[in-house]
This record gives sequence, C-alpha cells and structure tokens, in this order.
Amino acid sequence: MSDYDYPFVIKNLEMNRREFTRNTAMASALLATGSIPGISGAFKPATRNLKRGIMWGSIGFGKTILEKFKYAKDAGFEGVEVMSHLDRTEVQRASEITGLPVPSVCGELHWKYPISDPDPAVREQGVTALKLSLQDASAYGADTVLFVPGRVSDIVTYDECWTRNLEELQKVIPLAEKLQVKIALENVWNNFLLSPIEAATFVDLFKSPSVGFYFDCGNIMAYGWPEQWIKILNTRIAKVHIKEYSKKIADKQGKGAGFGVRLQEGDVNWTAVMKSLDDIGYQGWTTIEQPGGDTPEGLADLNNRLKNIHRS
Repeated sequence: MSDYDYPFVIKNLEMNRREFTRNTAMASALLATGSIPGISGAFKPATRNLKRGIMWGSIGFGKTILEKFKYAKDAGFEGVEVMSHLDRTEVQRASEITGLPVPSVCGELHWKYPISDPDPAVREQGVTALKLSLQDASAYGADTVLFVPGRVSDIVTYDECWTRNLEELQKVIPLAEKLQVKIALENVWNNFLLSPIEAATFVDLFKSPSVGFYFDCGNIMAYGWPEQWIKILNTRIAKVHIKEYSKKIADKQGKGAGFGVRLQEGDVNWTAVMKSLDDIGYQGWTTIEQPGGDTPEGLADLNNRLKNIHRS
C-alpha cells in the first residue's frame, strides 16, 4: 500500500480516530474566529494592486501570436496568459514588441493526457507535457503554470485520482523548484478537490513552494462560493481567473449554460470576491477567461469590466 493511499488525512497527518475528531472540532472553532494561520485577515493590503490579464483562448481573433498580443495590448490588458506548446520564439518576440509580459502558462495537454489515467503510458505523457509547460513558462519569465490535476470518472475512482496525482507530480516538482515556476492546480469540473479545505490540504501535502492553486471564480459557482474558497486557500493561491457564471441560467438551461452571461451580469459576488482577495493580501494577476473577446470592441469591454470589478 502506498504512502498516499486513502484515507489521506488520517494517514498523512498520522492521526488516530480520536485525535482526528478532536482536531476537526478545534479547526472548526478556529475557522469561526478566523484565527487559523494563513486564513486570517492579517495580511490585508493598504491598497489594492491587481493586474489585468487575458487568457489566450479569450482573444477570439488574430491569426498570429503577435497579432493576438497586439489586440490584447490595444484593449488595455497588462499581460497575456498563453498556452503551452506554442512557438517559444514567437511568444517571446510578441511579448518583447508589445511590452506585455506572460505571467502564466496554461497547459495544453492536461486534458488529453491526464495524470490520473489508468494507463501508465498516458500518465507518463502527461508528466512530459507538464515539464514542457514549466520550461515554456521559464523561457517567458512566467512564474506559474495552470495545471488540471486529472479527473474522477467511472473508470478513475476518487482515491485513485488522489494517489496518482500525488505520485506523478512528485516527478515534476524538482524541475518546478529548479525553474522557480509554480504548478498551480485549477478548480475545474473534473469531480476532484470538491471542497476548499480538501484542496488546501492536498496542496499542503506536497510540502513544496512550487505547488499552489489557480483559483477560478466562475468554475466554483457550480458547487460553492468563490469568496469562501479564497479565504481558506489563502496564500496557496498563485493566480486568479476572472469568469462569470449565472446560476439562474444554469438551473433553466443546464450547468454549462451558466457561463453564457457577460462579466458582471451573472451571480458572482465580485464585491465579496475582491474583499476576500484583499483580506488574504493577494496582489497578483486577475486574468480574464471569459467569452466576448471576439472583436476589438469586445476585448476592450472585457478590460473595462475587469477594471470595474477591481473597483468593487
């Protein structure tokens, strides 16, 4: 049996049943008072200093890498989150010409080769792809790679996904630490890490500053509230995706339809989100991953809406 087998809390924290019950009660009390280290508001910034980024897929026009960067620049964005496995020379050239930095890289192949897959060969390809993503990020001066940590399904049980992630990511952490690029696990609809306390515990198990969380405000709306997750994940958050979601539309038209709403016109409580980011002292990138950027006017509108969110 592996060191990473379920139940992870009892095994990895070496608790017996009685200790676990007592510590859980203590944690609940501390959560209520906001006094758990890393969760309290002790690091609240004097001023809000968030940067405005745009994800590659939200730039819906432009035939070349340089064109996409130019359109993002013209719309007022301060940086571009690119996909991995692009032409590095072209990305570096576009960044240099426009003056837009690349704060983060999104893995291109983590869905195709999930590291939770039952096939070891597929997991190996996923590890290889993640290593290349880290090298891309390092080449661009980015400090974060967005990574989807596999998925739970009818052929991958929850505990298998947990164990395989821990084992496969251990193979990549030394490179991440060497390059000083963080592997940031994103909350997506992959049936995994379904509570903020679980997600925080999972990140902490790696005991590495090179593993963190890429928090998506819209994705979480299907099963939680972003402001609550932000408070608990706290300094584990490496980057933030800005995305809107409408529970009302989702209830009527289906879960995925909830994303079909313009920024600031859905159910994300952006004032609460901004306050939570303030309370944990987050001063980094807020990157748009949102439909609507299919024209210059659409991109400019997204940037303006993000500015309004920052003022919430």
